[in-house]
Amino acid sequence: MITYGDGTAEDPWRLKTPPGSSEYQAWRDDTRDPPALVVQVGKTQLSYQWRAVDDAADMLRDRGEWIDLGNADEGKPVKDGTLEAWARDEGNPVGGYYGLRKGYRGRFANYVGPVLELLGLAELEHKPRGNRIRARELG
Repeated sequence: MITYGDGTAEDPWRLKTPPGSSEYQAWRDDTRDPPALVVQVGKTQLSYQWRAVDDAADMLRDRGEWIDLGNADEGKPVKDGTLEAWARDEGNPVGGYYGLRKGYRGRFANYVGPVLELLGLAELEHKPRGNRIRARELG
């Protein structure tokens, strides 16, 4: 989960992937066009449209049930009905990938899922494999 940070480039969130096996940093960057969620994993930087956070939360609320994360690198096949598949689907609100850098647009579920959990928008499982996500029940 989170250890510290306020979600800016100067003080990023320190998060762990759903299984808890890897740590990464993430922050919102409003200076990019479009605004982005930036993810730093070691020396690799990925970025996703910030609107993906709200769009994914809306999709999870609409589905109303647990769905598999389905993590995969860009170009690798993904299982239908997963968060990863939705984040690439031409039927999502942006008409395809939320990732902003070609070749680094995958692994959406692995990195955006914990951000959704951190922001209180989703519940996320933290098992060694086969994790799922669902909208957080409000109230």
